[in-house]
Amino acid sequence: MDFDLNEEQRLWKKSVHEFVAAEVQPHAREVDETGQFNWPAVRKMGPMGLLGLTVPEAYGGAGVDSVSAILALEELGWACGSTALALTAHNGLGTSPLALYGSEELKNKWLPLVTSGKGKLGCLALTEPGAGSDLQGGIITRAEKSGDEWILNGAKMWVTNASIAEYIITLVRTAPEGGSRSLSLILVPTDSAGLHIGAPEKKMGLHGSPTHAVTYENVRVPIGNLIGEEGRGLHQTLATLDGGRIAIGAVALGLGQAAFEAAIAYSKERQAFGQRIADFQAVQLKLADMATDLRQARYMIYSAAWLKEQKRPFTKEAAMAKISASEAAERVCYNAIQIHGGYGYSRDFPVERYYRDARLMSIGEGTNDILRTVIARQVLA
Repeated sequence: MDFDLNEEQRLWKKSVHEFVAAEVQPHAREVDETGQFNWPAVRKMGPMGLLGLTVPEAYGGAGVDSVSAILALEELGWACGSTALALTAHNGLGTSPLALYGSEELKNKWLPLVTSGKGKLGCLALTEPGAGSDLQGGIITRAEKSGDEWILNGAKMWVTNASIAEYIITLVRTAPEGGSRSLSLILVPTDSAGLHIGAPEKKMGLHGSPTHAVTYENVRVPIGNLIGEEGRGLHQTLATLDGGRIAIGAVALGLGQAAFEAAIAYSKERQAFGQRIADFQAVQLKLADMATDLRQARYMIYSAAWLKEQKRPFTKEAAMAKISASEAAERVCYNAIQIHGGYGYSRDFPVERYYRDARLMSIGEGTNDILRTVIARQVLA
């Protein structure tokens, strides 16, 4: 690989790859078919730092740089889309807002637990039945002060990790008059009275990454569970999503890489008309397009992560990288199925799972249509 990774990053990528090849990939099919989260492997990830990639070491995390975090998520995507998505949601959405904006008390209480592998994970609840991309205007879930507590009422949808989380960081309306400073983030422990987590959603793919509807009925949490400053929830969320878009792009890249490798291996083994199908130009052209797609996407993802690490503006680049990687992965997975022919449509081969798993990546962390609007606004500005 000729990307500009330093020696530490290359060794990190190698160690993560070896771990997921042994502990995660062999169970990917079972995870998909049963819908059971791979806790045995995840428990082992705490000491490796995979549960607190960008969390400072003082709070139990690994504190790796942004590029190294992306390398880990790419390897997880290569091994198992379900496990990768759950850990992407945990690292990017479930711990980042707390690590960046939370009080010392909240960070010391929760981060060592969710990064150690001994506790459950973290998650973030944004989307509502009537609010997906329109966070500022569409959020109805509210939190009101009552003495030294917040009282939350409302409903969220598509909450990844809700049933396997210690807490749900929840975007709520704290100022009824509206405006950009009307929303806040509040940490809600999952054992809170009045918090109801629905059954896992029946999804096209990523069956081992649980996603739920969540309702809040007079849920009371301490006033100190506010993350950061009241009224800054929208700004905190948008900053979190920028990083999350690079992360989900990395998972898509990993899925595409797995499909590409499967297609190469199959094309060398499958015989047709007296020769390997790898020797047919039609198959070679597909493989060439797949290699090109992945290379372009990898440069986009790594460069956006590098900008983040340098603390330079990266909103536009994160959106570009996420679009590039998610759409490249879908094309690569599609072509991998085509190369496999009828076998590609069978669950006996992993490429159909890669395709189903990759489909979400164009939707999650901001749909690609919305991200194109984000890019256009920055270009026009």
